[in-house]
Amino acid sequence: MKGIAIGLSNTSKVILKRLKKTEFIDEIYIASSSYEKKYQENIIPSIKPKEVFQEKWKDLDLIIFIGSIGASIRLINSFLTYKDQDPGVIVIDNKCTKIVPLIGLHQSNTQNIAYQIANLLGGEIIETNNFNNQSLLNLDAFGNQWGWKRSGNVNDWSKLVIKQAKNEEIFCKQISGNSLWKTSKSAESINHIDKKDTENSDSTFHVSIFENHETSWHPPVLWVGIGCERNTSKELITNSLNNFLESGNLSQQSIAGFATIDIKKDEKGILELAKEKNLPIKFFSKEDLTKIIVPNPSNVVQNEIGTPSVAEASCLLAAGEESKLLQEKRIFKNQSGAVTIAVAESKNQYNPTHGEIHIIGSGPGDISFLTNNARKALSRCTVWIGYKMYLDLIKPLKRSDQVLIESKLTEEKDRCSKAIKLAEEGIKVALISSGESGFYGMAGLLLELIQKIKKEYRPYFEIHPGISSVQLAAAISGAPLMNDFCSISLSDKLTPWSLIEKRIEGALLGDFVITLFNPQSVERNWQLKSAIDLCLKTRHGDTPVLIARQVGRENQSRRFCTLNNIPFKEIDMLSIIIIGNSQTTLVDEIFLTPRGYLQNQL
Repeated sequence: MKGIAIGLSNTSKVILKRLKKTEFIDEIYIASSSYEKKYQENIIPSIKPKEVFQEKWKDLDLIIFIGSIGASIRLINSFLTYKDQDPGVIVIDNKCTKIVPLIGLHQSNTQNIAYQIANLLGGEIIETNNFNNQSLLNLDAFGNQWGWKRSGNVNDWSKLVIKQAKNEEIFCKQISGNSLWKTSKSAESINHIDKKDTENSDSTFHVSIFENHETSWHPPVLWVGIGCERNTSKELITNSLNNFLESGNLSQQSIAGFATIDIKKDEKGILELAKEKNLPIKFFSKEDLTKIIVPNPSNVVQNEIGTPSVAEASCLLAAGEESKLLQEKRIFKNQSGAVTIAVAESKNQYNPTHGEIHIIGSGPGDISFLTNNARKALSRCTVWIGYKMYLDLIKPLKRSDQVLIESKLTEEKDRCSKAIKLAEEGIKVALISSGESGFYGMAGLLLELIQKIKKEYRPYFEIHPGISSVQLAAAISGAPLMNDFCSISLSDKLTPWSLIEKRIEGALLGDFVITLFNPQSVERNWQLKSAIDLCLKTRHGDTPVLIARQVGRENQSRRFCTLNNIPFKEIDMLSIIIIGNSQTTLVDEIFLTPRGYLQNQL
């Protein structure tokens, strides 16, 4: 993606520098009547915007202006051509309070980017179309969020959008790809018709692998198996593929990748084709290919390379379980070589370079504790996955085109696996963890599973830090964590109790302030008492202790006590316990562990 940001005055420099740190913006400028395109470190170059547009307009995907809408429109007006060709345009006011997606709401990702910027900068998005006001599905753009590619004349799509805006019935016929989008609120107004049903072409869009419809989204579910003579030209392979797909009315935009035998890892024509189309190649051994039953085995191929099939067997292997051979192999020859092609359809999409996983620490409870970075990631993601209680806390931020996948408390591995699967399909996924995802949260498990995937096949992932419940517990009680402290989970479901005991003993030996997570549940009702007994062996019974419960939520409470009078019956899994060290004090309900500043001044 190629994006630039232009400040219309010198007061926009701070915002420009923040935008430069995002994935949307490559270059930042200050608009000036005098041309001073200087590229010095830490200096924002001054430019004449129209001269930059004259040079770069066709290559730009996004332009962000910092300043007035009127001035922005006057600068771009003479460059606008067609809405499916122009870059997206967003205007932000100098105080960063208003973000206006101006151009490209349908044909590009502009509106979603505007949402992300609004959340990152803490501004309000000003929407000028009907879709979000009426919770309508953005027909000619929504498929991008699901890893699909669009075909059809832009005018036909526009006619469909106009019908939708007039509240006319819109139909969808989907025969391939992920159908989770149908569960979004935006999709409620779409009428879904069966494969065999007749349709009104003027009111119907398709989600399919076929090319014969005026308005279609194409999921990446086709695997192209290729076998060829050594040094077959890329031109022959490309022309043969085009001929092959056209004969079956199959869309190029539904290709997920290529597949072949591993002895072709250096086959120039295949490698160049994959690079040109920016698609993966899966290589398989002759032993794996031999196991696949195909309709057209070849003795010639068997004798030459040790397997009766390359094209048919490899595309079926790549497509995975429950795949089907869509088109049997065909052989194409000319003076530059010979190539065999077959196509299989996978049950699941495959587009990992488009998919993303954002592991989000949602904070201790109330969405006011959610960081702007996390809000930006949430607005970027189409699917949110998490424990129902955590999703409920952030649900007010969900748009009508986004989908929630709820799960139970003990289904952590299933949540992570689902997130990876969806990201591999080309979907941007938010994996929600309460508090900070790296503190007893989902980040570790997700990364363990990611590491099992070959690096070249991994979807992009990013961890967005959150505020931990222990931070808020400390804040509402004073400053008990001012000096060295440690956190220990008392749950022995994943860690043996003998090891937990050693960690408590080590913390006591080092005079750490100790925070206890997962202190007590109905099933685990003895561990907390055992931990406190360990503490009493080396710490005074009057050591101050904080019991904080439901921090950051509606029923938040705190209670101070000492090691001698812990209210065990009031403590559960929603509680955080902070045990002071030898220096910790509790005076006037201020829970404090001194850092030593005043002592050093005496």
